Amino acid sequence: MKPHTVSPKSRAIPAHGETLQMKTLLSILLTLAVSPAIASAADLTIYTYDSFASEWGPGPRVEAAFESRCGCDIELVGLADGVALLNRLKIEGSGSDADIVLGLDTNLTAEARATGLFRDHGIDTDSLTLPIDWTDSKFLPYDFGYFAFVYNTEKLSSPPKSLKALVEDTDGPTVIIQDPRTSTPGLGLLLWFRHVFGDDAATAWGQLAPRIVTVTKGWSEAYGMFLKNEAPMVLSYTTSPAYHQIAEQNSRFAAARFDEGHYLQVEVAGMLESSNNPTLAREFLRFMLDETFQEIIPTSNWMYPAALPESKLPQEFNALIDPQPVQFFDDETVAANRRAWIDEWLEALSR
Repeated sequence: MKPHTVSPKSRAIPAHGETLQMKTLLSILLTLAVSPAIASAADLTIYTYDSFASEWGPGPRVEAAFESRCGCDIELVGLADGVALLNRLKIEGSGSDADIVLGLDTNLTAEARATGLFRDHGIDTDSLTLPIDWTDSKFLPYDFGYFAFVYNTEKLSSPPKSLKALVEDTDGPTVIIQDPRTSTPGLGLLLWFRHVFGDDAATAWGQLAPRIVTVTKGWSEAYGMFLKNEAPMVLSYTTSPAYHQIAEQNSRFAAARFDEGHYLQVEVAGMLESSNNPTLAREFLRFMLDETFQEIIPTSNWMYPAALPESKLPQEFNALIDPQPVQFFDDETVAANRRAWIDEWLEALSR
């Protein structure tokens, strides 16, 4: 999840003449062009997303805590999103400077595993507090969250009570969402639609389309527009209100609870086969499940920590909506269907 310091910027859906392959290639080239140089002197290089590595994200505290234990130097390299992380790895292959990639999620892990670039983590996962069983030998979770539509209670007094109600009410609230080709929340919403509507997902997208204010490239742009009152609802996370309560002492924002349940996102890290320091890389992954790391997550990444008892969460998390039942596709299902479902989404929104 992205911390809630945002730079609002509207972005419309790209023209249909721009193919997925063209946009992916351009995204990779731009990422390579603007990414910060990697310090070769670092003992451990970690690719992650920008907001994790930023000064307001968990990165600096995580870096300081681990370096104090290992007496080593780690370098956090920030890229735009989980999709950008995976694209970067595909370009660099076994020649990547990264030891660890932190910031993929379970909607990308099958595709990442298929690259053959990751090695088994070999770490005991008995301490995990995820809402699902975890058996992945390549990727280790560090946090999780649930997608939700967030609204301002002073602007919207009666939010929809289900995803079907949001979609089918032609007089319902307008929304801002993210692009599933460039945004992990956008992809999460796509999968949420498939879970709830099944083969009727295209029809559901067509029903919602007139009330989509815009589709942004990423979460920060969408949330920034929402905070500027450009729509009464925005795709975000059930944990977003906790940020406003803790960081701003502001209780105006809430997540709408949907009867069908909410889609689960699990964020993960993995170590590369090509790592020059596999022992230290594995030690960092083990540290991710340590209480020191896990207690940093709730109030910096604004997600649920993957290995921390509920009793150790900030009290504001106790007031968040119940996201049950959990909506979730395994990563192989996502990998097999992602392109077709994105094409379905594009066609539905273009009508």
